[in-house]
Amino acid sequence: MAPNAKKIEYEFGGPLGAAGIVFGLPVLVYVFFFACNDVSGCPAPGLFSPRDLTWDTLKSQIPWPEDGLAGFITLEAAGWTFAYYLLSLVLYRVLPAHRVLGTKLRESGRPLDYSFNAFSSTLVQVAACAVGTYVYGANFVVWRWIDNNYLQLLTANILLSWAISIYVYAVSFTVKPGNGQLRELAKGGHTGNLIYDFYIGRELNPRITLPIFGEIDIKTWLEMRPGLTGWLILDLAFMAKQHRNYGYITDSMIFVTAIQGYYVLEGQYAEAGILSMMDIITDGLGFMLTFGDIVWVPFIYSTQCRYLAVYPTHLGWPGLALLTSAFAIGLYIFRASNTQKAVFRKTPNDPSVAGLSYLQTKRGTRLLTSGWWGVSRHINYFGDWMQSLPFSLAAGLAGYVILPSGAMAAADVLGYRMNDGTEVVQSVAKGWGVIFTAFHALYFAVLLIHREGRDDAACAEKYGADWEKYKSVVRWKILPGVY
Repeated sequence: MAPNAKKIEYEFGGPLGAAGIVFGLPVLVYVFFFACNDVSGCPAPGLFSPRDLTWDTLKSQIPWPEDGLAGFITLEAAGWTFAYYLLSLVLYRVLPAHRVLGTKLRESGRPLDYSFNAFSSTLVQVAACAVGTYVYGANFVVWRWIDNNYLQLLTANILLSWAISIYVYAVSFTVKPGNGQLRELAKGGHTGNLIYDFYIGRELNPRITLPIFGEIDIKTWLEMRPGLTGWLILDLAFMAKQHRNYGYITDSMIFVTAIQGYYVLEGQYAEAGILSMMDIITDGLGFMLTFGDIVWVPFIYSTQCRYLAVYPTHLGWPGLALLTSAFAIGLYIFRASNTQKAVFRKTPNDPSVAGLSYLQTKRGTRLLTSGWWGVSRHINYFGDWMQSLPFSLAAGLAGYVILPSGAMAAADVLGYRMNDGTEVVQSVAKGWGVIFTAFHALYFAVLLIHREGRDDAACAEKYGADWEKYKSVVRWKILPGVY
């Protein structure tokens, strides 16, 4: 290495970690679908005795396609997936949009312009599904199709995430310094290592111009539209499935769908807020964001509703009150802290923030050291995690085993009986299903802790000694007294 060569600083475990994520996460999503299923249980009973488990036994306990791997994808599923994305593009173009300028780019010092209308786009799609549900009930063709083709729908989106990731990686090599299209490479996305750059993303804000639709900012479009809307639609499909299975909808299903629906719609309503996030300002578009946006978010985040469609947990008023309180407190912390920061930045003389102490940096920026931001450096992250925690808790001490009709009475155990006679009990599976239903809470905590570390490194580079001084005043990173 040359004496003055700058050392490459990798994230996510470097090339090895990137390779593990690129090839491992799709496998993990499949594992979630097969291991927690509506054929034999959650987890599949054979997984309790792995030493004695054969492939033939496991196949009989999971929704494995009759034609094997070839059944993971069908032309029908690929076609309807394409139609779904095409519909999102049409709505993006025809619905009124809010035009916003982003932050100034690092190299050109100029901002990109964005068009946002994800909120109204989702409302149109949900309204259309509501009409179909009003006419056909839980047997509305969209709900049944999603349930019957879930595996193929998942595979179609995985393949699409790969296709988009390959495309943006390839076209990133056409970025030229000082180009008139304001194209830039992400600061940490062009290390020269193929798998790492493919994962982390080389180009900062890749755009594509399509006939009829015009210019599309691929990253913001993926982040705020198909995946988030798909998450809500999957939740609603599982709600319909629960009604088909049992003839009713439980309070737990309504609660989870409602707060996750709020999470989606509130984020899309305030869509322009994404322009201040690390995903847009710092990260390039690669497999990390693409897979996360259109596979991980809709298919992993809807796990709780998929579980409740088979095992209809009842919370009761005390349970609802407890989970609603947790959600409300988390939402309050998240919204209040972010609002305080936004007001301080835009109107520092506003009475609500005028008396707050701050650290004046050499860059001219003022860092809050009191109020919400004196409690911890990322108190909003704690609020964000807390408002998502009820997603996982609503399923309770999860786990179930699916039995043939009449087996429940013979075994003298309590459970639920579906309309077709199939019986569902917890039995030995009780607690083991938490691996799936509580995964979101664990994953989200790790994500936010990792994001805090990335932000700390970026601020240390940006503010230098002032950042160390700031950290000596605001000691806690996320949760005071804990971390």
